[in-house]
Amino acid sequence: MELTREQIEAYNENGFVVAKGVLDASDTQPVIDELVEFIDHRAKELFEQGKITNMYPEASFEQRFGLILKDSVEIGRGMDIMDMRGPAMFNFLGNDNLLDAVQSLVGPEITCNPIQHVRAKPPSNFGQSSWSHGVPWHQDAAVMMKEAENSNVITCWLPLTLSNRDRGCLQVLSGVSQLGYLTHQKEGGTMIVPDIMPDSEPVYLECDRGDIVFLSRYTPHRSLPNLSDYCRWSLDLRYQPTGQHTGRTAHPDFVVRSLSQQDNALINHKAWSDLWVDAFENPRGAATHRTE
Repeated sequence: MELTREQIEAYNENGFVVAKGVLDASDTQPVIDELVEFIDHRAKELFEQGKITNMYPEASFEQRFGLILKDSVEIGRGMDIMDMRGPAMFNFLGNDNLLDAVQSLVGPEITCNPIQHVRAKPPSNFGQSSWSHGVPWHQDAAVMMKEAENSNVITCWLPLTLSNRDRGCLQVLSGVSQLGYLTHQKEGGTMIVPDIMPDSEPVYLECDRGDIVFLSRYTPHRSLPNLSDYCRWSLDLRYQPTGQHTGRTAHPDFVVRSLSQQDNALINHKAWSDLWVDAFENPRGAATHRTE
């Protein structure tokens, strides 16, 4: 679904827009099913190794990961897009409803940026795991190389479950993206240097499955602790115009849509997976955060 003119104007002015109902349940269900399968497999492994005593087989998708995490943080090992490299996730990266909205902001020649993640934020009272706590104020430009300064990389933050204040939804600073890059520091996690934080009232971005939060790379944002009894699941994807610097040369990007040269789009899951395997087995390029 393409964004409306009003949504595009809001994004350009404020540095973000929450697009409601862009995706159908059928768009994200295969991804959820793939994550459910991963959790079930890992739970069985940990149970057989004696690292957990309860696999919580009857628990819902929104609760099972967190319940197991209380007993073993190893449940989350290998649970990211580049590690799992599942076919459902690959297919979703090229989802037409998603890309139609992305095209509204970057144009018809679209590359999938390699900075992409699965996020599971369990309840904050589930032990000492950092998974459940908040993320400090930062801009996504800070996780890219400086060479991507002029690249129009947009972040697509997609909730797979309800994301409200209780569950630690995102907060943003509206309009601050107009200031460009703000200096970050490593201490406390990659975060904007506290002394230069803009004096602006945070905006809560409450949303639900099917919605997409679009963020400029210069929009300061953070997430809050999850105070509920449920995991807050989300995807953190990035897209950009083809030919621009990705800011992460150590990892593979790929053309996901091209109206001018349709054959350039990568549609083969194994070929995509092989790109990641090659990046891990033959390290090259850079994947550094920016702190100057």
